[in-house]
Amino acid sequence: MKKICLTGIKPTGNPHLGNYLGAIRPAIKMTQSGEYIGYYFIADYHSLNSVHDPKELKKHILEVAACWMAFGLDPSQVTLYQQSHIPEILELNWILSCFTAKGHLNRAHAYKAKVQENIDHSRDPDQGINMGLFNYPVLMAADILFIGTDIVPVGPDQLQHLEIAREIAQSFNAVYGNVLKLPKALEQNVLLIPGLDGRKMSKSYQNTIPIFAPESALKKAINRIKTDSLPPEAAKNPDDSLIMDLYKYFASPDEVESLKAWYLRGIGWGDAKNQLFEVINRELKGPRQKFEYLMKNTAEIEKVLKEGAERVRPWAAKNLERVKKAVGVL
Repeated sequence: MKKICLTGIKPTGNPHLGNYLGAIRPAIKMTQSGEYIGYYFIADYHSLNSVHDPKELKKHILEVAACWMAFGLDPSQVTLYQQSHIPEILELNWILSCFTAKGHLNRAHAYKAKVQENIDHSRDPDQGINMGLFNYPVLMAADILFIGTDIVPVGPDQLQHLEIAREIAQSFNAVYGNVLKLPKALEQNVLLIPGLDGRKMSKSYQNTIPIFAPESALKKAINRIKTDSLPPEAAKNPDDSLIMDLYKYFASPDEVESLKAWYLRGIGWGDAKNQLFEVINRELKGPRQKFEYLMKNTAEIEKVLKEGAERVRPWAAKNLERVKKAVGVL
C-alpha cells in the first residue's frame, strides 16, 4: 500500500512567485509522480491566530484552493479538504494536548519569536500572544496524526513542528500502546526566491511578484526589479543579476544560455526584464486563466472541499475511535 503524504496549506491570500517556486510547484510535481497517496488540507483554523475578519478568511480559503487547483492539483487524484470540515481533528487536538509537555511549546519557534519581539521592544513578554499561537504545534500534531500520516514534506523552518508531533505521539503510545503512527519528515530544500530588492521574496518586505496579477501588473512588478546603472552596451555579469536568478526558474537550458550570451555582449535592463516577463508569463498564463475561472465559479471549489471532507471523515472517525477506546472514554 502506498504511504500517506500530508501537506497543509495556510490560507494567507495573494500568493506570490516565492510561494509558487518554493512550495506549490514542487508539491504538485510530487503528487503527479504517483508515489504517495496525497492529502492536502487548507489550515483555516490555524489562520484564526491572526485573521479575524470572516469575509477575508472565506476569501483566502477559496483563493488558496483555486490557486493549487489552477496549478494542477487534481482532486480526482488527491484529497483536498478544509481543516474546519473535520471536527475529529479538534477532538483529537484536546486529547493530544493532555500528553503535550509545556516545555515543548515554550520552545516552539513562532512563540519564541513573538516573545523575543516583545522583549526587544520592552513590552510584556506575553503581549499579543493568544493560546492559539501557543498551542499551534498541538493542533498541527492533530492535523498530522488523525489519519495515520506516513510522510510530511517539510522545509527547515517546519521540521520542529513534525518533531513535536512525533514526541506527542510517543508520549501517548508510552501510556496506551502502539495506537498513533509516528510520521516521518520528507525534508525539502525550500528555495529562497529573491524579491524585487534582492532580499527574500516576502510580503513583509513588499518585494513580491504576484502570480495571478493581470499581465500588465505582472510586467509592472518585474520592471521594478533592482538593477545597477550600467549602460545597455556594457557587458554584464549573468551570475550577479536578480533578473537572471529568476529567469533560470522558468526558462529552458537553451534560453538561459542565450540570455547569458546577451548579457556578456551587452544588454539593456529593459530588454532583460522583457525576457524575464515572457518566460514567467508563459508559465503563469494558463493557471491564471483557470484561477480566474474558479474564483468566478466558487461553487466548484466548495464542491471539491465538501467531497474531500466526505472522503476523509470516515477514516478520521475510525482512527479517533481507536484513540478514544484506548483512553477509555468511548
